[in-house]
Amino acid sequence: MNNFEFKNPTKIIFGKDTIEKLNEEIPQDAKVLMLYGGGSIKKNGIYEQVKNALTHVEVVAFGGIPANPEYATLLKALQVIKDENITYLLAVGGGSVIDGTKFLSSAALYEGDTPWDILTEKIRTEKGMPFGTVLTLPATGSEMNSGAVITREETKEKLAMGGPGLFPQFSILDPQVITSIPQRQLANGITDAFTHVLEQYMTYPVGGLLQDRFAESILQTLLEVAPKVVEDPTDYEAASNFMWSCTMALNGLIQQGVPGDWAVHMMGHELTALFGIDHARTLAVVAPSHYKYNFEAKKEKLAQYAERVWNITEGNQEDKAYAAIEKTEAFFHQLGIDTKLSDYTSEYEGTAEEIAKRFTDRGWNGIGEKQALTPKDAEKIVKMAY
Repeated sequence: MNNFEFKNPTKIIFGKDTIEKLNEEIPQDAKVLMLYGGGSIKKNGIYEQVKNALTHVEVVAFGGIPANPEYATLLKALQVIKDENITYLLAVGGGSVIDGTKFLSSAALYEGDTPWDILTEKIRTEKGMPFGTVLTLPATGSEMNSGAVITREETKEKLAMGGPGLFPQFSILDPQVITSIPQRQLANGITDAFTHVLEQYMTYPVGGLLQDRFAESILQTLLEVAPKVVEDPTDYEAASNFMWSCTMALNGLIQQGVPGDWAVHMMGHELTALFGIDHARTLAVVAPSHYKYNFEAKKEKLAQYAERVWNITEGNQEDKAYAAIEKTEAFFHQLGIDTKLSDYTSEYEGTAEEIAKRFTDRGWNGIGEKQALTPKDAEKIVKMAY
């Protein structure tokens, strides 16, 4: 196992009717900017619950953060922070709203002229404006980590940022919120969390026995609860296991002491930036081709995944490894997730070359767990996913 240091300061408040605990977490003298997305929280009652829990502080609301948090929209929220002398941020939403809030947490204290530089210059945020979250859509794990991804429509870019100053101070996880989530978004959430685990697990063995089994247990739990969650979101037991699995998939625990890949995400982000495809669906497009292309480097872990997660016991190592890729793709299909780029756009020709060019222009000459995947490799993988 590799050396590691691990610290996650986020307080998790999990369970039924926990939104009312907001009043115990936000300082009495705070002036709060409450951030949310398209307005569904006003239809499902969450907005009212949050407002009722925040009667002890002054609250300014900012809605309209899109599914991929858009830089231009966030700049408007940043102006509100400055004009209203905001001291505390509260994200009420899924990963996009939380990611957008992390950007604002960083940008609010940033002394440079152009906040986009935080992303293009890979500036680590050591201290941000304090914020908490009320999770409304399990998927990204952003409620318990310090990373974020922001989109800029005018340049068709989607870039990552992070740093120790961007952990939420607290996150409220009430599994009851999923009862109002559309089936498409539930399928996305399951796919997103599943792929997050694969990015940290599907590499090569380094003797991280416990980390492997943590990862495998999350994958097994997602496989078990996925059909129940999609069929009946009011099943509280399934909902709570789904929500906690999504958080555990990307709160830093399972990546300690082991290599991580993240090439699937880097390619997937470009597909979202170029075509507006749902984040989770881009991962499902790229992942099978990525594993096939890097089969020799990953076959030992693929075979282990086949045996421990899919109970595939017949055949040699290569047989099991390949069967695991097919099982994974079939699982995405069962959720209603298409796994070819051509399923989402007819304008896919040239996409692979464009992504390779972007990687080259950014100096991303070696990605993946061994920093060995070149822009040309990325081009071939994306072409395989057409």
